[in-house]
Amino acid sequence: MSSIGGQAVIEGVMMRNKNKLAIAVRQDKKIIIKKEKLTSLSDKIKLFKLPFFRGMLALIETMVVGIKALNYSANVSIGKEEEKLSSWMLVVTLIFAFGIGFVLFKLLPLAIAQLLSVSLALKENSILFNLIDAVFKGSLFIGYILIISRMDDVKRLFQYHGAEHKTIHCYEAKKELTVKNVKKYTPLHARCGTSFLIFVIIISIIVYTFLPSVTFWVNLLYRFLLLPVIAGIAYEIIKLSGKYENNKILNIAVKPGLWVQKITTSEPDNKMIEVAIKSLKAVI
Repeated sequence: MSSIGGQAVIEGVMMRNKNKLAIAVRQDKKIIIKKEKLTSLSDKIKLFKLPFFRGMLALIETMVVGIKALNYSANVSIGKEEEKLSSWMLVVTLIFAFGIGFVLFKLLPLAIAQLLSVSLALKENSILFNLIDAVFKGSLFIGYILIISRMDDVKRLFQYHGAEHKTIHCYEAKKELTVKNVKKYTPLHARCGTSFLIFVIIISIIVYTFLPSVTFWVNLLYRFLLLPVIAGIAYEIIKLSGKYENNKILNIAVKPGLWVQKITTSEPDNKMIEVAIKSLKAVI
């Protein structure tokens, strides 16, 4: 299993390989490439190198790196000089992103589950209660993706997402990184962030089932505090699914994430694949 990961950005692709990062962005007829070395808190605190704990840290660091990459690509794609995101702006952006995500995918589904459990007298049945919560959470997530996927800019972003996955597949198959070779591969990948989010939803059903039936606000607090725990578990499953690709149980487990990726990835054109190849070559 390779350590290559990536992310679609505005008119480009970001690739990561251990502590190497590259962002390739198409600007008119040329491709601008930015390379840098990454540092991680795990280099200083060994606890975050251990299974489970590394997933908690990866969630935060991936968001920070991803937001910076999107900011950079947006500026390059329209021909501006690089504008650095200041520390306070980054903190505000992260808090805002977490806040929106928490309201949409934690608070709102829980509120709906709470209302239904009261009206249907299911409050004492923690399994049904958490299943309702998970169904609405998953429905909101998929509905949100379907809505934004109709936007032209997002359609292109999803094409670059497909280019990222196809290029990584080609590299992992040890084939030469050419447009012709890359085009042969699927835009779906088991280690994608979309699969990670689906795992978070599935694992949350299991974890929350063991929580006692309490008030709405205590339930919400539980979900907030347990998010890093669930993220840590999901991260380890994603790692295992990439390491043991032929394991039947893990293959079944990653299926829901691959199904959702059929929305978040699209077939890229040749120019998009060229950008993804440039980005991947820059980190290997």
